[in-house]
Amino acid sequence: MLEHEDRPELRHHFADVVQQRNAASLGMWWFLGTEIMFFGGMFCGYLVYRRAYFPEFAAGSRSLSLVAGTVNTAVLICSSLTVALAVRASQLGKRKLLVNLLLATMFFGVCFLGIKGYEWHDEYEHHHAPTFYFNAQDLVHNNPNLHMDPQRTKIFFSLYFALTGVHALHMIVGIGIFSVITFMAWRGKFTPEYHTPIEIAGLYWHFVDIVWIYLFPLLYLIDRRPGA
Repeated sequence: MLEHEDRPELRHHFADVVQQRNAASLGMWWFLGTEIMFFGGMFCGYLVYRRAYFPEFAAGSRSLSLVAGTVNTAVLICSSLTVALAVRASQLGKRKLLVNLLLATMFFGVCFLGIKGYEWHDEYEHHHAPTFYFNAQDLVHNNPNLHMDPQRTKIFFSLYFALTGVHALHMIVGIGIFSVITFMAWRGKFTPEYHTPIEIAGLYWHFVDIVWIYLFPLLYLIDRRPGA
């Protein structure tokens, strides 16, 4: 009971802060396990259709902006770095540095979503969004070496918007989480002895970044041979 009085962040149903931290970490890892199964199912569906309709998927991939995808990959890698540095800053008790690093993480997240929104708008303007106005005749014209059915490219773009859309939703949730944690850090809620929420949020953010590391080559690098 004495430790609970000395440590207000310690919840009453835990014996000590170590047990509380281990329980939080275990809970997050279980959650990430369910996320792996969720994205794994989508990846499996993608791979099945990619194998069946490779020319259509190659044509769809070539229409995506490789520059935008590459920049977004760099942005997310930078955000993972700032998260890792934020965890270290919390361990050292550097509150101002911690707040700045968390703000930088959210900035990178917003930049990612902005670039992704630009890409979605560009695909919509070219009628590549999987709606009633979908039209892929331009892909046939731009890829004369591929024997493809333009209507089947709709499968690629459906999966593209589904995968990137779900990933973007996870990014939005992550930014919301870090908004709360940044406010808590600004209020001085974290100390070198207690910074579990930052570590747990960091695990979530790293997972979302890793998902994109898989999405980038799967969607953008299907067939980028010189002269293809």
